[in-house]
Amino acid sequence: MIKYNLKCHNEHEFESWFSNSKEFDRLNKKNLLDCIYCSSKKIHKSIMSPMVSNSKNKKYQIDINNNDFIKNKNKLIQLREYVEKNFDYVGKDFCKQVREIYYNKKSKKPIYGKATYKEKEELSKEGIDLFSIPWVNKDN
Repeated sequence: MIKYNLKCHNEHEFESWFSNSKEFDRLNKKNLLDCIYCSSKKIHKSIMSPMVSNSKNKKYQIDINNNDFIKNKNKLIQLREYVEKNFDYVGKDFCKQVREIYYNKKSKKPIYGKATYKEKEELSKEGIDLFSIPWVNKDN
């Protein structure tokens, strides 16, 4: 079994397990994969890190049959509504705004917005921790 981080053309990121790497290619070629957020069929592999596990760390191992993410869609929608109500949306200016808050420390206002994987990496290298949440569509 192999786990891939996947991304659709709408920049939604999610994970999925495959029996082997050729299985992903076969399913994707036949358009049998779709985004769990928007049902897009345009899927590609995203950057991923290997998961190393051993018998000593069983509590950290992933149950590949765990469907909690899908079952808890309503909780994710509630989280989205909370963020939308209590945070300022800054869109693509997110990284700029995060840096202003982090370095100037004048404002502690909660914000949310969009950042690319590369931007997230750059912020992480600067010591700025971000929290990404799955952005579930309300009408899906």
